[in-house]
Amino acid sequence: MFRFQIVSDCKNKDELIHSNIVKPKAALKIGQKLNEGKTKQIFELVDQPGLVLVQSKDQITAGNAVSKDQMEGKAAVANKTTSCVFQLLQESGIKTAFVKQHSDTAFIAARCEMIPVEWVCRRVATGSFLKRNPGVKEGYRFSPLKMEMFFKDDANNDPQWSEEQLLEAKLCLAGLTIGQCEVDIMSRSTLAIFEMVEKAWATQNCSLVDMKIEFGVSVKSREIVLADVIDNDSWRLWPAGDRSQQTDKQVYRELKEVTPEAMQMVKRSFEWVSERVKLLLEPQASSRVVLLMGSTSDVAHCEKIRKACASYGIPCVLRVTSAHKGPDETLRIKAEYEGDGIPTVFVAVAGRSNGLGPVMSGNTAYPVISCPPLTPDWGPQDVWSSLRTPSGLGCSTVLSPEACAQFAAQILGLRDHLVWCKLRASMLNTWVSLKLADKKLQACSL
Repeated sequence: MFRFQIVSDCKNKDELIHSNIVKPKAALKIGQKLNEGKTKQIFELVDQPGLVLVQSKDQITAGNAVSKDQMEGKAAVANKTTSCVFQLLQESGIKTAFVKQHSDTAFIAARCEMIPVEWVCRRVATGSFLKRNPGVKEGYRFSPLKMEMFFKDDANNDPQWSEEQLLEAKLCLAGLTIGQCEVDIMSRSTLAIFEMVEKAWATQNCSLVDMKIEFGVSVKSREIVLADVIDNDSWRLWPAGDRSQQTDKQVYRELKEVTPEAMQMVKRSFEWVSERVKLLLEPQASSRVVLLMGSTSDVAHCEKIRKACASYGIPCVLRVTSAHKGPDETLRIKAEYEGDGIPTVFVAVAGRSNGLGPVMSGNTAYPVISCPPLTPDWGPQDVWSSLRTPSGLGCSTVLSPEACAQFAAQILGLRDHLVWCKLRASMLNTWVSLKLADKKLQACSL
């Protein structure tokens, strides 16, 4: 076991030196403790302005710390879970405070001023929702998702807030005033984040019942980012959709008596989650796009498609073939990619008279997209060879290379949650950029 000294200005120096929060690579220069919650501590990083160290604790609590116990190993389990979930979201395109996992029990994050609101998203009615909404049966499924806000105030048991209360609070954090635009962004982001985590857990046959998240304002960029942690304290998770198999903190909440044996049962649930959360980062199935071009003069057009596919994590194969001049070779190439069982979308790139897309579509059960490179002279006439195909063909036509890649991703994302998550994050980011552009324009008009 390696132990390295951490240079620290805080009172907990001795505790930190022996807490194993650094890897053998290098020591971090830890500054003052900025904050401490029920399950974590946050420390300034002296040599890395704008970054902090988030150190998990072995404490487990319930009911605003009315119940609290030590659970050996919880810090490592929580840190591993948070790191994997934030990595999934960040790689998909969600803006988060997470930078990287630093050790078994700590990660590095962007320093934020936290917005004192918990955003809770629910797919299934259970827990406190049933108490606040008598008459609703447990298991009621929310479609669309049900979202609630709770103001972080332990003394008053985190009261539920309305959007109007949040707006009237006129919070200002890191120089950013929380107004309607910011509330809308957090609301829309909460839905997207829940759906992405839900989609990922579904690959493990686990139902994400509900989840709470928090946002902060980055002190460096002054933008809203997903912050804090997302671990087994943050959600309800039911394997196979069965409440009796729950593996989240509810297991601890429902203990009638806290005994060593009971705490071991709780720990096993948390470890079960931390072992499977790694699998959320792995694709469920390999997939690809095969770009068939009529001639090498179409390479530039195909490269645009390939680049856009890469943004979704989809590999592309480029081939040259002509359905007019070599139909036998076109069908041979088609068979080559049908024979290995890898989910494939064929994209036909052929100008002038497009026989490539329709011929492919008429001879394969795989999806085919025509993306013809239209020229200024005969483009309006040539496009009809792609649009008006014989009956019995399901060949679609998309003119934009980027839109073609997006359509292929939507098809392949049905089987690959990582592709789906990138699509979902892209939708959110497009919406947010429009929202911010509108806010900026309104400010300029005033």
